[in-house]
Amino acid sequence: MRVLPGLGTDLRLAVVGNPANRRVALFQEAVRLAGLPAARVVPWIDVLRGRAEFRPGERVRIDSPGEDPLVERELRGTNDPTRVEGTARWYARFTSAVRDIADLAAVGGATLLDDPHELAVLFDKRLCHGVLRQAGVTVPQSPTSGADAPAVRGWDDVRALQERTGLRRMFVKPAHGSSASGVLAVETAGPGRVQATTSVERDVEGRLFNSLRVHRYSTEREVGALVDALAPDGLHIERWLPKASQNGRSADLRVVVIAGRATHAVVRTSRSPMTNLHLGGARGDLAAVRAATEAAGGSWAGTLGLCERAAACFPGALRVGVDLLPAIGWRRFAVGEVNAFGDLLPRLTGLPGSGAEGQDTYAAQVAAVRRRARNRHSASA
Repeated sequence: MRVLPGLGTDLRLAVVGNPANRRVALFQEAVRLAGLPAARVVPWIDVLRGRAEFRPGERVRIDSPGEDPLVERELRGTNDPTRVEGTARWYARFTSAVRDIADLAAVGGATLLDDPHELAVLFDKRLCHGVLRQAGVTVPQSPTSGADAPAVRGWDDVRALQERTGLRRMFVKPAHGSSASGVLAVETAGPGRVQATTSVERDVEGRLFNSLRVHRYSTEREVGALVDALAPDGLHIERWLPKASQNGRSADLRVVVIAGRATHAVVRTSRSPMTNLHLGGARGDLAAVRAATEAAGGSWAGTLGLCERAAACFPGALRVGVDLLPAIGWRRFAVGEVNAFGDLLPRLTGLPGSGAEGQDTYAAQVAAVRRRARNRHSASA
């Protein structure tokens, strides 16, 4: 019997990524386990240097360009991956490259699994926050939300926005940052009383670097200097919500939504405001979170539904990672961010009832692509 194109082993996949990267390796393993031909890897460096092409019938996954020094240099203009500055240049170069991928895919007869416009919104925290807020998704208060929000040119602007909004505890984030790079958790208590918690280090020349340690700056002069150095790349400000804790550690969740459904979730805990695992965060107990939510009168299904509503704001993205912020008491939740490449959760299998039981995030995405191909073929038959 002839195998229908796009339904069986004829499904042709391509992935734009860095060939030696673990993300590409994990995706390829999922493709292999699904019994499909290996995805054709289109290196990011080829995209950035105008050497990429796509072929008829390919379904093209765009993956993170991170963790490759040569690609980072092309995107950010620096040889040092620990440097914080350069995110505005990175964003402009990245979004231009994604548009190039879309044009090349159209010329080659391929289909993108990621919408270029939505990627541009997801990688601008101000735009992403505005889209979520407009859709009625619960998010922290922010004076920089949306395309029409005022630009933050430095510490004086932060102070002015504080006075206008009443914010005393806030996160100041690079608009195009990721992995907590450049993020400051700022607390103020009157004139001159300022403290910031961050992974940023500043050298004697005023340059900013990411550190694997969390630092505290306790004078307004120090905090203001950091903000002034970050501001040229664009800043986003949002209320620092008091979060629930687990075993005495601040907690939040990363929930992966694939093809509109919350399929995977992990609890992240930390003794600092940043729960990222590379900054000392640790995985928590998801079953305990569900139990605490329901014991508080909340709904676990409703909690996952909030993540699905956030993902629904970006229907052109096959998968997103939603950062979910639990309020003290575990009854209420807010969406902190939606991450385009937030699916790197090795060995984590799907939630019960999600349809992804026994699958990691990559296997679940391959299965979703096959379902879409099957549904489109049925609709056109």
